[in-house]
Amino acid sequence: MSRKLNSPIQTQMAVSLLKSPLTGEFHEFNKMGMKPPVGRRRVFVQTETGCVLGLELDRSDNAHTVKRKLQVALNFPTEESSLTFGDLVLNNDLTSVRNDSPLLLTRNNFHRSSSTPCLSPMRADLQQGRDETSSIEILGNSVCSSFVRQMAKDITKALKRGIDPVAVNSGLGGVYFFKNIRGDSVAIVKPTDEEPFAPNNPKGFVGKALGQPGLKRSVRVGETGYREVAAYLLDKDGFANVPPTALVKISHSIFNVNNGVKGSKRMEKVLVSKIASLQQFISHDYDASEHGTSSFPVSAVHRIGILDVRILNTDRHSGNLLVRKLDGVGMFGQVELIPIDHGLCLPETLEDPYFEWIHWPQASIPFSEDELKYIANLDPFEDCEMLRRELPMVREASLRVLVLCTILLKEAAAYGLCLAEIGEMMTREVRAGDEEPSEIEVVCLEARSLIGEKEAESPRSDLGGDVEFQFDLDCEENITSPLGFTLGNARCHLSKVEETTEEEEEEEKEVNEIAIPEKMGAVSKLSMSLKSTLLGEKSQKYQKHPGARAESGYASSGHRSAEEQIPASTSFVKLSDMSEEEWKIFLEKYQELLYPAFAKRKAITLGQNLRQRLGTSCQF
Repeated sequence: MSRKLNSPIQTQMAVSLLKSPLTGEFHEFNKMGMKPPVGRRRVFVQTETGCVLGLELDRSDNAHTVKRKLQVALNFPTEESSLTFGDLVLNNDLTSVRNDSPLLLTRNNFHRSSSTPCLSPMRADLQQGRDETSSIEILGNSVCSSFVRQMAKDITKALKRGIDPVAVNSGLGGVYFFKNIRGDSVAIVKPTDEEPFAPNNPKGFVGKALGQPGLKRSVRVGETGYREVAAYLLDKDGFANVPPTALVKISHSIFNVNNGVKGSKRMEKVLVSKIASLQQFISHDYDASEHGTSSFPVSAVHRIGILDVRILNTDRHSGNLLVRKLDGVGMFGQVELIPIDHGLCLPETLEDPYFEWIHWPQASIPFSEDELKYIANLDPFEDCEMLRRELPMVREASLRVLVLCTILLKEAAAYGLCLAEIGEMMTREVRAGDEEPSEIEVVCLEARSLIGEKEAESPRSDLGGDVEFQFDLDCEENITSPLGFTLGNARCHLSKVEETTEEEEEEEKEVNEIAIPEKMGAVSKLSMSLKSTLLGEKSQKYQKHPGARAESGYASSGHRSAEEQIPASTSFVKLSDMSEEEWKIFLEKYQELLYPAFAKRKAITLGQNLRQRLGTSCQF
């Protein structure tokens, strides 16, 4: 499938509500909660500047007829634009587009001057009609809970009675509290076009079009809302306690629309339609940064950690773990943990995660029988099929990350690793200011090298020498390494993996003394030079994290989110460039190579525990 989703930085922004060219007949079906007539579908097209148009499609419609309808609504030629649905560029056939799906209309890549119009409707066109559909409409997500649907109805009733939502001033993106008829906050709404860097961001963090790389290059602008919903859908049976979440089309005058590139706000308030994530508001007493973590239930920490590992959460800090007292007894009574803010999960490449819980004592306690049973029953391929049905706009690269991380979790738990050990294997080490690949990324590098061994010399013999691989720190293009695989935006000095301290050499000796199970006898061991990257201490990274919530909308404790640092992402392993056959072979090699990596991690843990018991020797 083609990927043509990057579009130039906008010079103009959307100005108002888009009219929805839906027929009255279609509206009647919508109001009654019935499905549209056979052969008809409704889609919501979002332009790269955030404008949303509702379109009714007939069976005979194709991408060209949709563009012609959009041209009428936008009053601007759309021939030089691309209509995309997740990874898929819709050139003609629309059979893959299901009812109530959000599509993205972007300019094809060309230079835009300050005089080039953007894909926004003209004001005259906006006055020709009003969106007659409900204030809140749930998009796709046929498995959406009845609770979410009832919450949407309650909000709609409140809006009709004049109970308006409230904008949240904290954080980097647009976040809004929506209320019920009693005036209680019941939901948090985050419009996709008001995310950091998005064209209609109300806090001044603008400069990119929807679909371009965001705060993390592996999470695109306008796509964190999909991930919020995905985390809820993947939290089967409420195992980790993720609040009910849905993707919606929602209309209100409170939403922000900027007038220019600097993010200046329009003065008048008109009804604006947005695509957004809607999540139940959770009343709570603290967040994890305001409460002693030692009193958190082991099971709650484990369940949240299991979810974070599966979805490769890159921003699990204390500010997005809500704490609710169950017995009303002070700070140290029984509490419940609620994880929120999952917009930076499921990146398109393997990223460096942030797990606040990694050094909590609960994470070092072995999994319970119930937790092991839950993990054993996880099926990453079934999860991918579910997401393709319910959130087809989630990209295949993100689904491959889900598969890798779920396989890691299942195999590691069966091997006997605890949550902390699994988290350590996924976390990168920083040495002399440079990030080095995590233990799992090293396994993936080795698996990729084994795929190409038939066409090239064994990469392990290359790495065993004195060859130095150095990549430009500011590289924006994918680089093909001597190993025969692609390193996207890589910037690490792999020659530094040869450097080991005496302490690391002792750990290496301990590892070599660990007996490897017979099932790994035929598996080639990881390259020795790559192995040395697994030995570093990673605790320093977690000693001081400036994180709190950026987009949660809950009251701030004065902390800054990891998002605010805007880290320059390093991608050591690219997954999206593999064919289906290569991906299948890669997974086989990956699973084989996990076992020696598990043995090494166990040896490292044993060595660390031994040093803690014996202490360090005195030197005079």
